[in-house]
Amino acid sequence: MVQRKPLVIGDDGLPQQLQSGDSISAPTNAPSLRSASNGETATALPFGTPVYASSGTAVKRGQANAKATSKLIGLVYDASIAAGANGSVAQGGILTGSTAQWDAVAGTSGGLAFGTFYFLDATNPGKLTATAPTTTGQVNVCVGSALSATELEVDIEVPILL
Repeated sequence: MVQRKPLVIGDDGLPQQLQSGDSISAPTNAPSLRSASNGETATALPFGTPVYASSGTAVKRGQANAKATSKLIGLVYDASIAAGANGSVAQGGILTGSTAQWDAVAGTSGGLAFGTFYFLDATNPGKLTATAPTTTGQVNVCVGSALSATELEVDIEVPILL
């Protein structure tokens, strides 16, 4: 069997063979995070809540009933962000939560459904749904697809006004 060495990018930016003793670092599926503050006056933002930027670093619960509230920047990464407190928002990548956490945000039972696309809910602020909005005046925003009952690949699409 022939042993081959892969080409890698060296420190100088040029391609070179993988050197003896070196290893290849593989990218992780960790979500891309953004620091944010909860702009809701009296509502905590639980894990998985879709949020939009309301001003500066402040975020509020997204809803697909209007253009302004459908321009999502991500999903809440922390277990919960208290009203007025700071936390993290996942902007992309794989977001992993318990089935109970996903049930709370997606209205499911037993977590997410593998292969299902999830959309911003037009009726309930801060919620996801497996049913895309179809009513004129609502906004269609695909948030991502389920890789398992506990993992959502966050890939927020451009909002489409219906």
